[in-house]
Amino acid sequence: MGKLYVVPTPIGNLKDITLRALEVLKEVPVIACEDTRRTKILLNHYEIKGKKLISYYEPKEEARIPIILKALEKYDVALVTDAGMPAISDPGYRLIRKCIEEGFQVEVLPGPSAVITALVGSGLPTDRFMFLGFLPKKGLKNFLESLKAYEGTTLIFFESPRRIIKSLSLIEEIFSNPQVCIARELTKIHEEYIRGKASEVLAVLSGRPNIRGEITLIVKI
Repeated sequence: MGKLYVVPTPIGNLKDITLRALEVLKEVPVIACEDTRRTKILLNHYEIKGKKLISYYEPKEEARIPIILKALEKYDVALVTDAGMPAISDPGYRLIRKCIEEGFQVEVLPGPSAVITALVGSGLPTDRFMFLGFLPKKGLKNFLESLKAYEGTTLIFFESPRRIIKSLSLIEEIFSNPQVCIARELTKIHEEYIRGKASEVLAVLSGRPNIRGEITLIVKI
């Protein structure tokens, strides 16, 4: 019976991978990945060849789990996503849960995480924080209103460049212009932190012709 290795991968810079993660990826014969094309870029960069890749992605997670469990009957399997820690706003937790239920050993490797990287770089309090994934596309105002109950907490969200100004405007209104930080394109060439009051960060973003890249939003309420 094989073991499932949960392997975090770089969130931008391909050098941000641990020696242990590379060791596992070299040793396992099977890798379950969110996007085989993205995983091949990483494997080719480190000259890791000869792996059987199984795609494992939303919304096909449930259909792929039996295939991965079948592989685990004979081999060790590594689970990776496109970037960062599997199961954190990425596919993974359903497979991990099923492996535990079926008695397969699960080993999680530490590594890159946009959530923790952005939080530490924000300069906002880290003693009490809550990660809430992507901000909802519908009912955003009511969702944010419900978070008032967590006063004194640093909140962490993912948000798209297209919606960040609208979302930040609501955050400014609902939480009375709190301290925020935009962490954009973490670990990449154009990495950027924009820190300050929500109104100040909005002024910076509103002055740009366009906003691009992956965004992590940190809010101190």
